[in-house]
Amino acid sequence: MALSMPLNGLKEEDKGPLIELLVKAGSDAESIGNCPFSQRFFMIRVVFSVTTVDLKWKSADLQNLAPRTHPPFVSFNSEVKTYVSKIEEFLEEVLCPPKYLKLSPKHPESNTAGMDIFAKFSANEALEKDLLKTLQKLDKYLNSPLPDEIDENSIEDIKFSTHKFLDGNEMTLADCSLLPKLHIVKVVAKKYHNFDIPKEMTGIWRYLTNAYSRDEFINTCPSDKEVEIAYSDAKRPTK
Repeated sequence: MALSMPLNGLKEEDKGPLIELLVKAGSDAESIGNCPFSQRFFMIRVVFSVTTVDLKWKSADLQNLAPRTHPPFVSFNSEVKTYVSKIEEFLEEVLCPPKYLKLSPKHPESNTAGMDIFAKFSANEALEKDLLKTLQKLDKYLNSPLPDEIDENSIEDIKFSTHKFLDGNEMTLADCSLLPKLHIVKVVAKKYHNFDIPKEMTGIWRYLTNAYSRDEFINTCPSDKEVEIAYSDAKRPTK
């Protein structure tokens, strides 16, 4: 299966060798399965040749290509990258300026905003209390002015920001990392714990609304059903 994504500033005639991305298949053994790491790579906005892999029936060729590993992994110029950290290093090295637009955040804090949400959610203990704390921290960051929004020479004191994403009005690698996880938390917490992200967290809802309006996010999201299947054993809170 081939997945075409925006070229991140790269002209069609300047495209280099195609990057093949192998990802976990969904419950139908064909569609894209639930994997926030795979979606992170999709959202980087380059053209991948995507192959979905049914983990129950991995072929001999795939076993030879990447033995004892599970997707996602990348094949490029006959070289295979099989660990998330190695894939990230490779993509940052290959997909860089001047040929590609820079995707790294300008503000270091954007890299760490919301970084503990998935860990708190996955722990499942005292879910609502711990998750609310981390969501509140993220909401505060999203509603706080970024350094480049503040004019020290202005008499106006900006106390509230409306930036669309973590680092400004365009997606960066920080969003590619956080948004897939935040989407999973939203879907699973509602399905299995009857927990909704509070509506008063306007920063988070603005962030999600902006993400759902972007092709590179919605076109790479697994369906809610796939997310629910992946977390079907999620522990419901005890009374």
